[in-house]
Amino acid sequence: MSAVRIGPYTLHNGLILAPMAGVTDQPFRQLCKRLGAGLVVSEMVTSDMSLWNTRKSRMRMIHEGDPEPRSVQIAGGDAQMLANAARANVELGAQIIDINMGCPAKKVCNKAAGSALLKDEALVTEILQAVVAAVDVPVTLKIRTGWDRDNKNGLTVAKIAEQAGITALAVHGRTRADLYTGVAEYDTIAAIKQAVSIPVFANGDIDSPEKARYVLDATGADGLLVGRAAQGRPWIFREIDHFLRTGEKLPALDLIEVEHILLEHLAALHVFYGDVMGVRIARKHVGWYLATLPGAREFRARFNRLEDTEAQCANVQGFFAERYKSLTGDGEWVAA
Repeated sequence: MSAVRIGPYTLHNGLILAPMAGVTDQPFRQLCKRLGAGLVVSEMVTSDMSLWNTRKSRMRMIHEGDPEPRSVQIAGGDAQMLANAARANVELGAQIIDINMGCPAKKVCNKAAGSALLKDEALVTEILQAVVAAVDVPVTLKIRTGWDRDNKNGLTVAKIAEQAGITALAVHGRTRADLYTGVAEYDTIAAIKQAVSIPVFANGDIDSPEKARYVLDATGADGLLVGRAAQGRPWIFREIDHFLRTGEKLPALDLIEVEHILLEHLAALHVFYGDVMGVRIARKHVGWYLATLPGAREFRARFNRLEDTEAQCANVQGFFAERYKSLTGDGEWVAA
Protein backbone atom coordinates (compact mmCIF):
# COMPACT_ATOMS: atom_id res chain seq x y z
CA MET A 1 0.00 0.00 0.00
CA SER A 2 1.47 3.34 -1.01
CA ALA A 3 1.63 6.41 1.21
CA VAL A 4 -1.60 8.44 1.46
CA ARG A 5 -1.97 12.19 1.66
CA ILE A 6 -4.53 14.01 3.81
CA GLY A 7 -4.11 17.70 3.08
CA PRO A 8 -0.46 18.59 3.80
CA TYR A 9 0.17 15.35 5.67
CA THR A 10 1.63 12.20 4.12
CA LEU A 11 0.84 9.03 6.07
CA HIS A 12 3.51 6.32 5.90
CA ASN A 13 0.73 3.85 5.18
CA GLY A 14 -3.03 3.95 4.71
CA LEU A 15 -3.87 1.98 7.87
CA ILE A 16 -5.95 4.06 10.27
CA LEU A 17 -7.08 3.27 13.79
CA ALA A 18 -10.82 3.98 13.67
CA PRO A 19 -12.08 6.27 16.43
CA MET A 20 -13.96 4.28 19.08
CA ALA A 21 -15.51 5.93 22.13
CA GLY A 22 -14.10 4.47 25.31
CA VAL A 23 -11.29 2.69 23.45
CA THR A 24 -9.07 4.98 21.35
CA ASP A 25 -7.77 7.05 24.23
CA GLN A 26 -4.26 8.47 24.23
CA PRO A 27 -2.48 5.35 25.59
CA PHE A 28 -4.13 3.15 22.96
CA ARG A 29 -3.50 5.63 20.14
CA GLN A 30 0.18 5.87 20.98
CA LEU A 31 0.49 2.07 21.15
CA CYS A 32 -1.25 1.49 17.81
CA LYS A 33 0.89 4.14 16.11
CA ARG A 34 4.04 2.51 17.43
CA LEU A 35 2.80 -0.88 16.23
CA GLY A 36 2.23 0.17 12.65
CA ALA A 37 -0.84 2.41 12.20
CA GLY A 38 -0.34 5.23 9.71
CA LEU A 39 -2.85 7.47 11.52
CA VAL A 40 -4.73 7.24 14.81
CA VAL A 41 -7.95 9.15 15.51
CA SER A 42 -9.13 10.33 18.91
CA GLU A 43 -12.34 9.29 20.58
CA MET A 44 -15.45 11.16 19.49
CA VAL A 45 -15.84 14.55 21.20
CA THR A 46 -19.28 16.17 21.45
CA SER A 47 -19.73 19.48 19.65
CA ASP A 48 -21.70 20.76 22.64
CA MET A 49 -18.96 22.74 24.35
CA SER A 50 -21.11 23.19 27.48
CA LEU A 51 -20.37 19.50 28.18
CA TRP A 52 -16.60 19.81 27.83
CA ASN A 53 -16.07 20.34 31.55
CA THR A 54 -16.81 16.72 32.39
CA ARG A 55 -13.83 14.57 33.31
CA LYS A 56 -14.58 12.23 30.38
CA SER A 57 -14.52 15.07 27.83
CA ARG A 58 -11.39 16.60 29.33
CA MET A 59 -9.54 13.28 29.10
CA ARG A 60 -10.61 12.87 25.48
CA MET A 61 -9.18 16.27 24.58
CA ILE A 62 -5.61 15.71 25.75
CA HIS A 63 -3.48 15.66 22.61
CA GLU A 64 -0.07 16.68 23.90
CA GLY A 65 2.38 13.91 23.10
CA ASP A 66 0.06 12.37 20.51
CA PRO A 67 1.66 11.14 17.30
CA GLU A 68 1.27 13.62 14.47
CA PRO A 69 -0.79 14.41 12.53
CA ARG A 70 -3.28 14.64 15.40
CA SER A 71 -6.79 13.78 14.18
CA VAL A 72 -9.76 14.59 16.43
CA GLN A 73 -13.30 13.40 15.75
CA ILE A 74 -16.25 15.64 16.57
CA ALA A 75 -19.96 14.77 16.58
CA GLY A 76 -23.17 16.75 16.65
CA GLY A 77 -26.13 17.88 14.58
CA ASP A 78 -25.86 21.67 14.57
CA ALA A 79 -23.63 23.24 11.92
CA GLN A 80 -22.57 26.27 13.96
CA MET A 81 -21.85 24.21 17.09
CA LEU A 82 -19.74 21.81 15.04
CA ALA A 83 -17.86 24.70 13.44
CA ASN A 84 -17.15 26.21 16.87
CA ALA A 85 -16.09 22.83 18.25
CA ALA A 86 -13.76 22.29 15.29
CA ARG A 87 -12.14 25.69 15.85
CA ALA A 88 -11.72 25.04 19.59
CA ASN A 89 -10.14 21.62 18.97
CA VAL A 90 -7.66 23.11 16.50
CA GLU A 91 -6.69 25.64 19.18
CA LEU A 92 -6.15 22.67 21.52
CA GLY A 93 -3.78 20.98 19.06
CA ALA A 94 -5.91 19.11 16.50
CA GLN A 95 -4.25 19.02 13.06
CA ILE A 96 -7.08 17.17 11.31
CA ILE A 97 -10.78 17.45 12.17
CA ASP A 98 -12.90 14.35 11.52
CA ILE A 99 -16.69 14.66 11.45
CA ASN A 100 -18.71 11.67 12.65
CA MET A 101 -21.64 10.74 10.43
CA GLY A 102 -21.10 7.04 10.96
CA CYS A 103 -21.85 6.24 14.60
CA PRO A 104 -24.98 4.05 14.87
CA ALA A 105 -25.36 4.31 18.67
CA LYS A 106 -28.89 5.22 19.77
CA LYS A 107 -27.77 7.90 22.21
CA VAL A 108 -25.93 9.61 19.34
CA CYS A 109 -28.58 9.11 16.65
CA ASN A 110 -31.41 10.19 18.96
CA LYS A 111 -29.73 13.59 19.11
CA ALA A 112 -29.72 13.76 15.28
CA ALA A 113 -25.98 13.18 15.15
CA GLY A 114 -23.74 10.40 13.89
CA SER A 115 -25.32 8.33 11.12
CA ALA A 116 -28.75 9.95 11.77
CA LEU A 117 -27.47 12.94 9.79
CA LEU A 118 -27.49 10.84 6.61
CA LYS A 119 -31.29 11.25 6.57
CA ASP A 120 -30.95 14.97 5.87
CA GLU A 121 -28.68 15.78 2.93
CA ALA A 122 -29.31 19.53 3.18
CA LEU A 123 -28.11 19.48 6.80
CA VAL A 124 -25.09 17.37 5.80
CA THR A 125 -24.18 20.04 3.23
CA GLU A 126 -24.64 22.86 5.75
CA ILE A 127 -22.49 21.11 8.39
CA LEU A 128 -19.65 20.21 6.05
CA GLN A 129 -19.47 23.68 4.54
CA ALA A 130 -19.55 25.33 7.98
CA VAL A 131 -16.79 23.16 9.46
CA VAL A 132 -14.52 23.42 6.39
CA ALA A 133 -14.92 27.22 6.46
CA ALA A 134 -14.23 27.40 10.21
CA VAL A 135 -10.73 25.87 10.26
CA ASP A 136 -7.61 25.95 8.12
CA VAL A 137 -6.70 22.30 8.75
CA PRO A 138 -7.93 19.31 6.71
CA VAL A 139 -11.47 18.16 7.51
CA THR A 140 -12.31 14.48 6.98
CA LEU A 141 -15.65 12.68 7.20
CA LYS A 142 -16.79 9.26 8.38
CA ILE A 143 -20.08 7.93 7.01
CA ARG A 144 -22.06 4.74 6.59
CA THR A 145 -23.65 3.64 3.32
CA GLY A 146 -27.01 5.11 4.35
CA TRP A 147 -29.71 5.06 7.01
CA ASP A 148 -31.14 1.66 6.09
CA ARG A 149 -31.18 -0.75 3.13
CA ASP A 150 -33.96 1.26 1.43
CA ASN A 151 -32.15 4.56 1.94
CA LYS A 152 -28.58 4.02 0.83
CA ASN A 153 -27.37 7.49 -0.09
CA GLY A 154 -23.67 7.10 0.72
CA LEU A 155 -22.78 7.91 -2.89
CA THR A 156 -24.72 11.19 -2.82
CA VAL A 157 -23.24 12.16 0.55
CA ALA A 158 -19.73 11.39 -0.74
CA LYS A 159 -20.25 13.79 -3.66
CA ILE A 160 -21.61 16.44 -1.28
CA ALA A 161 -18.52 15.95 0.88
CA GLU A 162 -16.12 16.38 -2.03
CA GLN A 163 -17.90 19.55 -3.19
CA ALA A 164 -17.85 20.95 0.36
CA GLY A 165 -14.07 20.64 0.56
CA ILE A 166 -13.76 17.47 2.65
CA THR A 167 -10.18 16.18 2.29
CA ALA A 168 -10.74 12.44 2.78
CA LEU A 169 -13.69 10.14 3.36
CA ALA A 170 -14.03 6.97 5.45
CA VAL A 171 -16.94 4.67 4.63
CA HIS A 172 -18.19 1.93 6.96
CA GLY A 173 -19.79 -0.62 4.63
CA ARG A 174 -23.05 -0.91 6.52
CA THR A 175 -26.19 1.16 6.95
CA ARG A 176 -27.10 2.60 10.32
CA ALA A 177 -29.85 -0.02 10.66
CA ASP A 178 -27.29 -2.81 10.21
CA LEU A 179 -25.35 -1.64 13.30
CA TYR A 180 -22.45 -4.15 13.29
CA THR A 181 -24.34 -7.19 11.98
CA GLY A 182 -24.24 -8.92 8.63
CA VAL A 183 -21.50 -8.56 6.06
CA ALA A 184 -20.01 -5.21 5.09
CA GLU A 185 -20.98 -4.04 1.58
CA TYR A 186 -17.69 -3.47 -0.15
CA ASP A 187 -19.42 -2.92 -3.51
CA THR A 188 -20.93 0.33 -2.21
CA ILE A 189 -17.51 1.51 -1.04
CA ALA A 190 -16.12 0.64 -4.49
CA ALA A 191 -18.86 2.73 -6.15
CA ILE A 192 -18.11 5.68 -3.86
CA LYS A 193 -14.38 5.39 -4.60
CA GLN A 194 -15.15 5.53 -8.32
CA ALA A 195 -17.39 8.58 -7.90
CA VAL A 196 -15.03 10.94 -6.06
CA SER A 197 -11.42 12.00 -6.43
CA ILE A 198 -10.59 12.49 -2.73
CA PRO A 199 -8.98 9.62 -0.78
CA VAL A 200 -11.51 7.00 0.35
CA PHE A 201 -10.87 4.65 3.27
CA ALA A 202 -12.79 1.38 3.64
CA ASN A 203 -14.08 0.31 7.05
CA GLY A 204 -15.88 -2.80 8.29
CA ASP A 205 -14.83 -6.35 9.24
CA ILE A 206 -11.12 -5.89 8.50
CA ASP A 207 -9.73 -8.38 11.00
CA SER A 208 -6.72 -10.01 9.32
CA PRO A 209 -3.96 -9.25 6.79
CA GLU A 210 -5.71 -11.41 4.19
CA LYS A 211 -9.02 -9.60 4.71
CA ALA A 212 -7.21 -6.27 4.38
CA ARG A 213 -5.83 -7.32 0.99
CA TYR A 214 -9.27 -8.56 -0.10
CA VAL A 215 -11.01 -5.31 0.90
CA LEU A 216 -8.44 -3.13 -0.86
CA ASP A 217 -8.80 -5.21 -4.01
CA ALA A 218 -12.62 -5.26 -3.80
CA THR A 219 -13.05 -1.53 -3.18
CA GLY A 220 -10.04 0.15 -4.77
CA ALA A 221 -9.84 2.18 -1.55
CA ASP A 222 -6.79 4.29 -0.73
CA GLY A 223 -6.55 2.81 2.76
CA LEU A 224 -8.37 1.02 5.56
CA LEU A 225 -9.86 1.81 8.95
CA VAL A 226 -9.38 -0.91 11.55
CA GLY A 227 -11.53 -0.69 14.65
CA ARG A 228 -12.75 -3.60 16.76
CA ALA A 229 -10.06 -5.99 15.45
CA ALA A 230 -7.39 -3.82 17.09
CA GLN A 231 -8.92 -4.26 20.56
CA GLY A 232 -6.50 -6.48 22.45
CA ARG A 233 -4.45 -6.83 19.28
CA PRO A 234 -2.84 -3.47 18.50
CA TRP A 235 -0.09 -5.24 16.53
CA ILE A 236 -2.64 -5.99 13.78
CA PHE A 237 -1.45 -2.83 11.99
CA ARG A 238 2.10 -4.16 11.80
CA GLU A 239 0.80 -7.52 10.55
CA ILE A 240 -1.37 -5.96 7.84
CA ASP A 241 1.32 -3.52 6.72
CA HIS A 242 3.90 -6.29 6.38
CA PHE A 243 1.52 -8.54 4.44
CA LEU A 244 0.47 -5.77 2.04
CA ARG A 245 4.10 -4.86 1.35
CA THR A 246 5.58 -8.35 1.05
CA GLY A 247 2.72 -10.80 0.51
CA GLU A 248 4.03 -12.74 3.51
CA LYS A 249 2.58 -13.12 7.00
CA LEU A 250 4.61 -12.18 10.05
CA PRO A 251 5.08 -15.03 12.52
CA ALA A 252 2.52 -15.02 15.33
CA LEU A 253 3.56 -13.09 18.42
CA ASP A 254 4.97 -15.21 21.19
CA LEU A 255 3.62 -14.95 24.73
CA ILE A 256 6.58 -12.93 25.97
CA GLU A 257 5.94 -10.15 23.47
CA VAL A 258 2.21 -10.13 24.17
CA GLU A 259 2.91 -9.87 27.90
CA HIS A 260 5.36 -7.02 27.28
CA ILE A 261 2.86 -5.04 25.15
CA LEU A 262 0.02 -5.63 27.61
CA LEU A 263 2.07 -4.55 30.66
CA GLU A 264 3.24 -1.45 28.77
CA HIS A 265 -0.39 -0.65 27.92
CA LEU A 266 -1.49 -1.19 31.52
CA ALA A 267 1.21 1.12 32.85
CA ALA A 268 0.23 3.83 30.35
CA LEU A 269 -3.45 3.57 31.33
CA HIS A 270 -2.60 3.85 35.02
CA VAL A 271 -0.44 6.93 34.42
CA PHE A 272 -2.91 8.63 32.09
CA TYR A 273 -6.09 8.08 34.13
CA GLY A 274 -4.71 7.77 37.65
CA ASP A 275 -5.16 4.77 39.91
CA VAL A 276 -8.94 4.54 40.31
CA MET A 277 -10.00 5.26 36.75
CA GLY A 278 -6.96 3.52 35.26
CA VAL A 279 -7.74 0.28 37.09
CA ARG A 280 -11.32 0.37 35.87
CA ILE A 281 -10.48 1.07 32.23
CA ALA A 282 -7.67 -1.52 32.21
CA ARG A 283 -10.20 -4.31 32.86
CA LYS A 284 -11.79 -4.32 29.40
CA HIS A 285 -8.42 -4.06 27.63
CA VAL A 286 -7.00 -7.01 29.58
CA GLY A 287 -10.11 -9.01 28.70
CA TRP A 288 -9.54 -8.32 25.00
CA TYR A 289 -5.84 -9.22 25.08
CA LEU A 290 -6.37 -12.53 26.82
CA ALA A 291 -9.65 -13.57 25.19
CA THR A 292 -8.13 -16.36 23.08
CA LEU A 293 -5.91 -17.87 25.79
CA PRO A 294 -6.92 -20.88 27.89
CA GLY A 295 -8.08 -19.94 31.37
CA ALA A 296 -8.83 -16.35 30.36
CA ARG A 297 -12.46 -16.35 31.47
CA GLU A 298 -11.69 -17.53 35.00
CA PHE A 299 -8.77 -15.13 35.23
CA ARG A 300 -10.86 -12.20 34.08
CA ALA A 301 -13.49 -12.86 36.77
CA ARG A 302 -10.74 -12.54 39.41
CA PHE A 303 -8.94 -9.69 37.67
CA ASN A 304 -12.09 -7.55 37.51
CA ARG A 305 -12.30 -7.54 41.30
CA LEU A 306 -8.79 -6.09 41.74
CA GLU A 307 -8.72 -2.49 42.90
CA ASP A 308 -5.13 -1.30 42.55
CA THR A 309 -2.53 -0.94 39.83
CA GLU A 310 0.17 -3.10 41.42
CA ALA A 311 -2.23 -5.98 41.91
CA GLN A 312 -3.34 -5.75 38.28
CA CYS A 313 0.24 -5.87 36.96
CA ALA A 314 1.23 -8.70 39.32
CA ASN A 315 -1.81 -10.76 38.34
CA VAL A 316 -1.16 -10.31 34.63
CA GLN A 317 2.44 -11.44 35.17
CA GLY A 318 1.18 -14.42 37.15
CA PHE A 319 -1.27 -15.34 34.39
CA PHE A 320 1.51 -15.39 31.80
CA ALA A 321 3.85 -17.29 34.13
CA GLU A 322 1.21 -20.04 34.33
CA ARG A 323 0.88 -20.10 30.55
CA TYR A 324 4.67 -20.42 30.12
CA LYS A 325 4.66 -23.45 32.41
CA SER A 326 1.99 -25.20 30.40
CA LEU A 327 3.63 -24.57 27.01
CA THR A 328 5.23 -27.54 25.36
CA GLY A 329 6.40 -25.87 22.18
CA ASP A 330 8.17 -22.61 21.42
CA GLY A 331 5.89 -20.26 23.30
CA GLU A 332 3.91 -19.31 20.23
CA TRP A 333 0.86 -17.09 20.77
CA VAL A 334 -2.12 -18.44 18.87
CA ALA A 335 -4.56 -15.62 18.16
CA ALA A 336 -8.12 -16.20 17.06
